Amino acid sequence: MTGTAVLPLSLDELLTTTRSVRKRLDLDRPVPLAVVKECLEIALQAPSGSNRQNWHFVVVTDAEQRATIGEYYRRSFAAYAASPSYAGNSDAYAEDPERAAIQARVGDSASYLAEVMGRVPVLVIPCIDAGTEQLPAANQSGLWGSILPAAWSYMLAARARGLGSAWTTLHQRYESEIGELLGIPKTVHQAALLPTAYFTGETFKTARRQPLDEVLHVNDW
Repeated sequence: MTGTAVLPLSLDELLTTTRSVRKRLDLDRPVPLAVVKECLEIALQAPSGSNRQNWHFVVVTDAEQRATIGEYYRRSFAAYAASPSYAGNSDAYAEDPERAAIQARVGDSASYLAEVMGRVPVLVIPCIDAGTEQLPAANQSGLWGSILPAAWSYMLAARARGLGSAWTTLHQRYESEIGELLGIPKTVHQAALLPTAYFTGETFKTARRQPLDEVLHVNDW
């Protein structure tokens, strides 16, 4: 640990205000590698299946590599934006104007991130070594459950240190190309792409979510 200053957030505040940061990423302020490594040290305390800890974290700071990954991401986002599953598709919530407005804002910020991804100071790619070129079909949840908690812990630790990040996966359309660019072995699979930078503005607030009673099922559906 480097002793980086940690924001005075309660545990509940940290958990409820760690947002996907896109437009508020500071593209010009350098992020010390030591701070990223400190966040990853915390991430390594997350659980992994059978305690195998077969995770890896590729941290990309090289400008040319970031630009190349950013271009792959931009291409993938263009295809995604033309699909029915696009987050900014407010038509899917035509009967809920408030939700439609939120989705429109999400789509706008996602589009912005796609344009600037290659300029974000640090790109973190959490990976999992599946031990084979073919992902196991029988237990996908066990495989990804051995890396996703660590990736989320990284995002929480980053938030606590004044850094913003966003959970993205669209780069996986070009996983092979990015893997070759970074020298990632073919048995190692990329779980996400986490753009990381200091954030602008003061802080974050909780997001509007569905009421718990709409998604809670006790004992039966």
